Amino acid sequence: MATNVHTVAQTGFGTGTNELYDRARPSYPVASLDQIYGVAKSTGSTEGLHIVEIGAGTGIFTRAFLAHKEAETIARLKAVEPSEGMRDVFTKTVNNPIVTIQEGTFDSTGVDDGWADLVIIAQAFHWCPDYDKACAEFARILKKNGAVIFIWNLEDREGAAWVASLRDRVESHEQGTPQFRLDLWRAAFGTTSYLSSFEPQHETTYEYHLLGTVPIVTTRAQTKSYIAVLPADEKAKVVEDVKGILAKGEGMKWIDEAKGEFEYPYKTLVIVSKRK
Repeated sequence: MATNVHTVAQTGFGTGTNELYDRARPSYPVASLDQIYGVAKSTGSTEGLHIVEIGAGTGIFTRAFLAHKEAETIARLKAVEPSEGMRDVFTKTVNNPIVTIQEGTFDSTGVDDGWADLVIIAQAFHWCPDYDKACAEFARILKKNGAVIFIWNLEDREGAAWVASLRDRVESHEQGTPQFRLDLWRAAFGTTSYLSSFEPQHETTYEYHLLGTVPIVTTRAQTKSYIAVLPADEKAKVVEDVKGILAKGEGMKWIDEAKGEFEYPYKTLVIVSKRK
């Protein structure tokens, strides 16, 4: 993995962790994908879309994006990912002739000047080590009317008391890492490279719930980068504590109590930054 990737990300998303990540992490709501395709139309591209996805991971977003009803408008999708382990899972799970994946980072994509209609970064930009250099790279590879899309989903602590307790428990292990919830990534919108090349960002939040079960919640908790790096005994303690939170079930809304199925509140944030 490239040396300018955060050490916790290198280890937490390193070889051997990615299959679990791919199985356990959620996809994205259709409404958010509809919005992204709407932005793509607004670029005015008269040919098939050229998409660059940076921090493509194991392909969770990519698969959802390619399964959308408007996916036929894409001509090429170049995925960029620094983790060898994630690239390996990506190549096994994304099987589409218009897609390629290569090693690269936010500020070094290896993509030609002015090639992309859209740059998409799903669940990854909070790991960016240099926002100014990244924004300069986005501007370099985008066409004149292109746009950068930042998208994240995260458990909604306001959606139920048990979710707030869950997040408090797992987030106690963050080790000072630049997590999405801390909003450190917002500094990108004040950098020289961003202000000189992009319009003010537009933000949309989607609130919804996914299917939850004890195995789903406990497994997903273990895919957090800062949980994945814990020693086995500490990780087991996290799992037991999460099970305790679920057993208490504060504010839990059942889908089918007999089957152990409940609502798992989430929010997805989409930020659109259009190239000047």
